[in-house]
Amino acid sequence: MIDRLISASHTRRHLDLLRELEPAVAVHLDRHLEAAPEWFPHQYIPWSKARDFDGPLDGEPWQPGQSPLAPAVRDALLVNLLTEDNLPSYHHELAACFGRDTAWGTWVHRWTAEEGRHSDALRGYLHAVRAVDPVELERGRIAHVSRGFTSTHPTLAHGLAYVTVQELATREAHRNTGHACADPHGTRLMSRIAADENLHMVFYRALCADLADLDPDGFVEAFADVVCGFQMPGHGIPGFQGRAVRIATAGIYDIAIHRDHVVLPLLRTLRIMERTDLGSMGEQARERLGRYLEVLEDKGRRLAELRSRMGQRRPHPAPSEVDMPAFPLPRDGSGTPGRSA
Repeated sequence: MIDRLISASHTRRHLDLLRELEPAVAVHLDRHLEAAPEWFPHQYIPWSKARDFDGPLDGEPWQPGQSPLAPAVRDALLVNLLTEDNLPSYHHELAACFGRDTAWGTWVHRWTAEEGRHSDALRGYLHAVRAVDPVELERGRIAHVSRGFTSTHPTLAHGLAYVTVQELATREAHRNTGHACADPHGTRLMSRIAADENLHMVFYRALCADLADLDPDGFVEAFADVVCGFQMPGHGIPGFQGRAVRIATAGIYDIAIHRDHVVLPLLRTLRIMERTDLGSMGEQARERLGRYLEVLEDKGRRLAELRSRMGQRRPHPAPSEVDMPAFPLPRDGSGTPGRSA
């Protein structure tokens, strides 16, 4: 009985917050539509490099030596694509959290439509340049999509915090993979996809600022929960852990990148460590974030030392502030994030 009452209370609070944030969603959606360019996946694929594979067309079987890309880059591209392939589950989870009506539903469908371009373009590119084993790729897709993705986030604040962190992490993963692939076609495509992910992050980040003004303690606690327990949505991909290690060792996406170019920029932009309106719950969450940052810094330092001993360098340039948001969060007179609506 008590569990049902708690669940009912959470549901009412969730619905109340959806209604309160709906005007802001409409504003951020209009801003997104003005900023998001129209682009076409087929224009980014070097079709002239493609040739038939074995099978019904009696083409040439794939061989590892045909790939022009380094093994870690192939790992990164495969993980990136299989992550994008699970879009049906992501759409279901977002629709369940945000609803299919009002501006929330319009955003969910628009986001899904834009994200759908990514797997189309990535698969076309990988096939055209014979970057990865197409049989392994398809078997991995079937396994990963069959497993699906289920959100474990208990509140709206947790859901918004997660998609904000995840979109920025995905932007960095795509962008860095493009820089590492040493192929102008791949670099161009991954930069284009990363730009989409950046715009999606900006939308969610703006809503996080709005929600933080409505419920400072609840949002900061949710943000700390998400950051301290973060996993990318592709962590269930077959062989993910081994690939993730190789991707990190190559400097495409590692713990230092996650800290310096995902967690810290969000903390700064949302001004989480500077808020003066937190109660005891929010303060405890902020302290937890501080301790976790120290853990990330220590792990990043040890990885850098290991990479130095191995004589390795990151194959991509460090991101600049220019790479950050397309539209900054507005500020109110106190210097804290203001409401955009």
